[in-house]
Amino acid sequence: MKHTPLTLLSFATFATAAPLVYEGTEGPGKGKHIVFLANDHEYRSEESLPQLARILAKHQGFKCTVLFGIDPESGEIVGGDKSNMPGIEALDTADLAVVFLRFQNFPAEQMKHFDEYLKRGGPVVGLRTATHGFKIPKDAPYAKYSFDYKGSDYELGFGHQVLGQTWVGHYGKNHVQSTRITIVQAAAHPILRGVKDVWVQAGGYVGKPTSGEILTMAQPLNGMTPDSPADTTKLPMPSEWTRTYKSASGKEGRVFTSLYGTSEDITNDGYRRLLVNGIFWALGLEEQIKADLNIAFVGPFKPNTFAGGAYARGIKPEMYADFESPIPANNNVKRPEKKAKKAK
Repeated sequence: MKHTPLTLLSFATFATAAPLVYEGTEGPGKGKHIVFLANDHEYRSEESLPQLARILAKHQGFKCTVLFGIDPESGEIVGGDKSNMPGIEALDTADLAVVFLRFQNFPAEQMKHFDEYLKRGGPVVGLRTATHGFKIPKDAPYAKYSFDYKGSDYELGFGHQVLGQTWVGHYGKNHVQSTRITIVQAAAHPILRGVKDVWVQAGGYVGKPTSGEILTMAQPLNGMTPDSPADTTKLPMPSEWTRTYKSASGKEGRVFTSLYGTSEDITNDGYRRLLVNGIFWALGLEEQIKADLNIAFVGPFKPNTFAGGAYARGIKPEMYADFESPIPANNNVKRPEKKAKKAK
């Protein structure tokens, strides 16, 4: 009998493991399936997205599947460190994809499900680093999704073609400058119903959408409190907008883009409501957006401070399987010490 090597067995096991799923029961989202893709290096999408999924499942009735970057050997969540997203085939039955990725280069057998989703014109919500969600070698099968793709058939990749902007740059310093977000469109827009006092802890991003309807403007502040003074050297820039993209099938897909969304950002009620409303709108449920939609946290939520590579260690998706387990599961964000090389 031929034995499968342990490393291959491990990868196969985790590649086919059941993803994290929250089943909604009753509410305006009943019968709709949202798939959340969380895998960035810095902004703790692996904390903000499962909490958003819980809110939408528990309070609004959606079925929510949350996918993470997974170490194929340990099965642990590794924020941004691995381009490996088991369970991405959930997109095959998704009504909406919420994308919070950075510089991913998924294996072709995983990426094909993302490609097929966009080909059929599925709606998309893109957060923060999703503008540069993919970094794929130019000779790879799905190179066109890369943020820096130069081909005229899909210039500047997923961010530019779908979200309306690829990576441009920072417009404020993280942990020194927070950001005040103000409404610029008429409050009658359904995404803006009930939204007020929006303040996020992340530093600003340059907002230069190529097309669409700008909903909000972001003002960098000199300080880390909501009442910090504005940085007068930086004029407000677009931070949230809507648009559509035309798919290969000819269908147009709705898009809501936000340049924020860190785990600490969603502790602000106004910003969290803005995201929930944007998700409803992308799904075509704007008539169901109420100014008092329940956006309360589900289960304990005390996010880690975002920083490059500072994801909580030792966490597996199943640790978030119920509605009451704490997110994050721990605050151990210390990187393991590198083993000293032995002298020859």
